[in-house]
Amino acid sequence: MASRRNALICALFTCIASSILIGQCQAFAPRKYPSSIQQSHEPLPNIRLLALQATKSPMDKITDDPKRSILFSISQTTAGALLGPFLDSYHSANGVLQYDSPYSNQLWSTNSIPAFTTTWWVPPLFGFAGFLIGWLYILLDDYFGEGESSTPMGTSGPVILSGIAFFTFQYWLSGIFFAYGLDRTKIFGIMAVLAFWGYREFDGTRSGLITSLATAIGGPLIEIGLITLLAGTNGGYHYTDPGETGFFPLWIVPVYFLGGPANGNLARGVWKSLGKVVDAEADDKPKRGCKSCGDTRVVPCPNCDGVGYYVTYGTEVKCNCCKSRGLVICRECFAWYDEDPYDIGSIRDFMSRIPD
Repeated sequence: MASRRNALICALFTCIASSILIGQCQAFAPRKYPSSIQQSHEPLPNIRLLALQATKSPMDKITDDPKRSILFSISQTTAGALLGPFLDSYHSANGVLQYDSPYSNQLWSTNSIPAFTTTWWVPPLFGFAGFLIGWLYILLDDYFGEGESSTPMGTSGPVILSGIAFFTFQYWLSGIFFAYGLDRTKIFGIMAVLAFWGYREFDGTRSGLITSLATAIGGPLIEIGLITLLAGTNGGYHYTDPGETGFFPLWIVPVYFLGGPANGNLARGVWKSLGKVVDAEADDKPKRGCKSCGDTRVVPCPNCDGVGYYVTYGTEVKCNCCKSRGLVICRECFAWYDEDPYDIGSIRDFMSRIPD
């Protein structure tokens, strides 16, 4: 009974903590007003951004907006460091693994079955896992063109919390099955079914599959290293049943796998919410840029008056100055971007990427 009560309270704590994390990001998002009171005019298209878009890579997501990237990294690391050890405590409470020098806290449970059992390296390791899984999802989503719209149920707050709760249930159930002596092969089969169902219902993307497989392979390999390197130290630990590998039972692999969708949808939700915060702050800042071109970086070609050709002796001739685009780079806004107006190579490269 104490173990079941611990599981319910831990699951509730996990959901509440995740809800607070998502809510703090969404609280600063800009309010949306009816279209009737919004400004009717649209901003000028930024030709510079269109020209550079073709050369962007997924890694640019990290550098394009440093503030958003830093806040995202902190959020994912914090979520992993706070929630991970509580999940790990399910296995400690049910005898799946034992730490040589554990730190235990009774919290809402009993002294015989404490609600929280961990050791010094567990929170930072789970924090790093949250950081890594989160960024893998964001970068792979960008690479494959996936994201919230590609998932079966989206990444709203309730969906994110449901995914975390389902992962929590799987983690707890694996410990319960072990405590009741269920055969490790049967535990593996049940955990694999739960992992597959959870991935299909809460994710279903290529980004999620790759990240979840990497987590299912990398997590156990890290455990082998930790068990080997930390043996005999105050951070040592071991699985009660070394299982098929000699280090842990194989049913731990599908448990790791389901950590992908749970962390990934949280990452998607946090990234989206932080984007709204940053966009709202950017809207509040005064606009600056070149007045000659409206900060588009291009102006009508003076040789052809912006039409791309000129007429001579009754014949239309292609304008070689702008290559019939009708646009040339604005010479007056180099100062805004701290660029060299005499760097012909860079200017040609920029103009070559302007859409026709």
